[in-house]
Amino acid sequence: MSAHDQLLVVIDPVARRSDGESVRIAKDVLCGGSEARICLPEGPEEFARALARRGSRRPVVVGDDRALLRAVALLHRDRWLGDGALSLVPVGTSVELAHSLGVPRGAVAAARAVLDGSVRRLDLLEDESDGVVLGDLSIPAGAARAARPGAGAGVPAANGVSVWDTCRSLVRTLVRPPPAQPVRTHRLRVEVDGELLTDLDRLVEGVTVRAGDGRAEVTVHHAAHAEPVTARALTVTVSGADFRYRADALVTGPVRTRTWTLRAGAWGLTLPSPTSPSGD
Repeated sequence: MSAHDQLLVVIDPVARRSDGESVRIAKDVLCGGSEARICLPEGPEEFARALARRGSRRPVVVGDDRALLRAVALLHRDRWLGDGALSLVPVGTSVELAHSLGVPRGAVAAARAVLDGSVRRLDLLEDESDGVVLGDLSIPAGAARAARPGAGAGVPAANGVSVWDTCRSLVRTLVRPPPAQPVRTHRLRVEVDGELLTDLDRLVEGVTVRAGDGRAEVTVHHAAHAEPVTARALTVTVSGADFRYRADALVTGPVRTRTWTLRAGAWGLTLPSPTSPSGD
């Protein structure tokens, strides 16, 4: 077999636990069409060692968005992404990033794309600490929504109405609903390619950045229903009071300043060829 047919298939442990059947199907398709070496790491350190020992084999990750991000970050630090290409079979509950990049839904379609697809060069955002962003970047990071009281707690019910529902109805008759929470604002300075886009004297509700078509698309949402300010740039610097940001599925911070640089065509992902079925 050619080097193209020699695969290193790294199966993330979360994928094995969450959907063993899809993992089995992906293995069968990949092993049936290539000379595949299967790795079953038990944690992040073994995952990293498996990729580091890939040799001339094409790396294939079977896992969710977090597994994809981990693999890209490792290969980026290894300075391999510029010449090589990564393949992915998305398995897990959080795979929206993978699908947004063009990876098919379904283990069979995704595995066939690994075997028969072609490499597409994609942009990414790189920060000064060697972190990478493949999809969306938001500042500040959105807060996680609190779980509903009693949810999943096994609250008893009678005649189809739980004790919690009864208590909630009683409380609603005794108290007024809480006032709407004001929109939280921040003072951030945003610079694009060295030019000032917004300064600390204007309240900001949020900033979004996304890599696309050779430029970073930057949008600043100001308070008081002001029109958003947009720009396209190669570098974006955000500074101000301590802030957290969400890069793809990961939240980082707090930091006081961070610069992201767009790297056009910095990594390759194997996707279905234009003539092949999409698999959706």
